[in-house]
Amino acid sequence: MLIYAIVTITLALVFYTIGVWSEKIQGSLKKWHLVIFWIGLAFDTIGTTLMSNLSGNSFQFNFHGITGLLAIILMIFHAVWATVVLVKKDENMKLNFHKFSLLVWLIWLVPFLSGMIFAMK
Repeated sequence: MLIYAIVTITLALVFYTIGVWSEKIQGSLKKWHLVIFWIGLAFDTIGTTLMSNLSGNSFQFNFHGITGLLAIILMIFHAVWATVVLVKKDENMKLNFHKFSLLVWLIWLVPFLSGMIFAMK
């Protein structure tokens, strides 16, 4: 099960990074970015669930657990908010959404990296 967890978490990183940075480079939120955000969130949720099952299925009240919970909540909010922005067709919001995307992505990297670091001990 560990290999599946590693692969899905890594796919979350790949999809989320592609979505966030392509949105930044292209300068405006597009529908395909939204699809990539939701795919990244799905892989992150699956990977997190698998990792949780491997570690005993309980929330760990530590740095990794707290930042991981914050990151997944932010990813959900990010994907939902991107959906709202595109449904509203607000051009100004589409042009500025990348700022929020980059912040959420940076916060998401913290538990991604801390999971690798703490697992290597």
